[in-house]
Amino acid sequence: MARVSVEKPDIALVERAMAGNDLEVPAKHPQVVTIDGFSVLGLTHEDAEFYQNYSEKDRKRTRHKVDIRLVPLLAALYLVAHLDRSNIGNTKIQGIDTDLGISGVQWNILLSLFFIPYILLEVPSNALLKRFNRPSLYMGTLVTSWGTIMTLHGVVTNYGGILALRLLLGVFEAGFFPGAVYLSSFWYMPRDLAARISWFYCFSALSGAFSGMLAAAIAQMDGVGGYEGWRWIFILEGIVTVGCGILTFLLLVDTPELGHKWLEQDEIRFLQIQRFIKQGGRFQDESNEKHFIWRDLKACCLNWKLWLLTWVQFAQSATAYGTKFTLPTLTAAMGFENWEAQLMSAPPYVAGAIATLVLSKLSDRVYWRMPFVVGPFAAILLGFTIMLGLQGDFENQLGASYFAVCIACMGIYPAAPALIAWVGNNSAPASRRAVALAFNICIGNIGGIMGSYMFFDSDAPAYNTGFGLSMAFAITGLTCAVVAELAYKRANSKKARVSEEEVRAQYTNDQLVAMGEKNPLFRFTL
Repeated sequence: MARVSVEKPDIALVERAMAGNDLEVPAKHPQVVTIDGFSVLGLTHEDAEFYQNYSEKDRKRTRHKVDIRLVPLLAALYLVAHLDRSNIGNTKIQGIDTDLGISGVQWNILLSLFFIPYILLEVPSNALLKRFNRPSLYMGTLVTSWGTIMTLHGVVTNYGGILALRLLLGVFEAGFFPGAVYLSSFWYMPRDLAARISWFYCFSALSGAFSGMLAAAIAQMDGVGGYEGWRWIFILEGIVTVGCGILTFLLLVDTPELGHKWLEQDEIRFLQIQRFIKQGGRFQDESNEKHFIWRDLKACCLNWKLWLLTWVQFAQSATAYGTKFTLPTLTAAMGFENWEAQLMSAPPYVAGAIATLVLSKLSDRVYWRMPFVVGPFAAILLGFTIMLGLQGDFENQLGASYFAVCIACMGIYPAAPALIAWVGNNSAPASRRAVALAFNICIGNIGGIMGSYMFFDSDAPAYNTGFGLSMAFAITGLTCAVVAELAYKRANSKKARVSEEEVRAQYTNDQLVAMGEKNPLFRFTL
């Protein structure tokens, strides 16, 4: 059954094939065919017929096979990554600052140092990943390395030592998330990829819950082997990560071409053709790839609408990390002590995870992104407004303060997948979409540095600076999302005044592809 559609893809992070595993490209043909919303050049009649006649039942079976082998492992590893980068917030309750002589702004420096290599090395790491014939080897090396570094956190004896370890942790964690998205793009069509990425953010939220519960349990080992409880948090969670890294070498699937052990030959062929279609065939000369990357990067930097959504990503990241690093301290300020404070930091994250899954599915169903960004930011604003209004009287206003934290978390996490899908929807062609998404995520992650400097010990217990900045980010993020919506709507109205016949009479297919989102036939997703 033919799969011809004009629906725009949600996300297409597609790069050239990995070295040694390039798809055998069909011979070029002058005609352009439109399949699944992609204009494809160079697809043979036999491959086009095979793809179009591949039944919906077979497509679902193939996707299900990939889902089982890819998404759970990558999502679980993303959970582990967030556990390892944020469990330092849990160790503060157990006295790491006192034992290592950390005071004042030193704590904020310690939190922020992780993000410097994390931001700078995301794109270079993906470039290195593409050189591996088996991506599982590279990803497994990353996970095992940062797990080892996390374990070493437990034996550090001074402030300088833990600073060095946080820096190294950022180096090895940097490549995981962009690598996970890059690998996913080998297996899924763009419209299917956004829903899978929402699981990453769901597990990111759940990492906060697990972090609190694990810290509460592990902290009971205080004194065992002469080590403080906070040291055991690092050591045991690091050992688990090393184990996950070893499993990554063994279980992570690589590319369709290497899937002969669990995929049928027809399934491999379907996935290969699907990937060829996502790339638009051979519209571009791959020998000029570097030229196109710089061209697309320039286009992204000059795209003011993309900057609006990038600020929204920055605001979401700042509030997310600010909350994750501080929530155990806030629950302690509500009157809970030690292990109780750790446990009570879990439910807000569970609420955030549930909200992420529900709202992501609704966003895909109605295919309207803006409400699923603006709504969560409104929840962030409400939650932090209540917290600021309580002026640190959390213990006497326990119900209100805990409700506010839950509402804030239910806004922080659902905003991210809808936002990434929105950026992907409104960027074209595929190469520029990849750059736009990387640009958005990279700049957005700078919000992690901001989040590290929002809550100061000197502001306790009211934390006026932290809650005030969180409200400011919520307001500006919400405003930018609304402005972007209006700008996209205005652009669509302007394009609608020109007929398709007029456009095709003026431009060739190659010219239309090169124009990207400025293509008169391209319609922005609202």
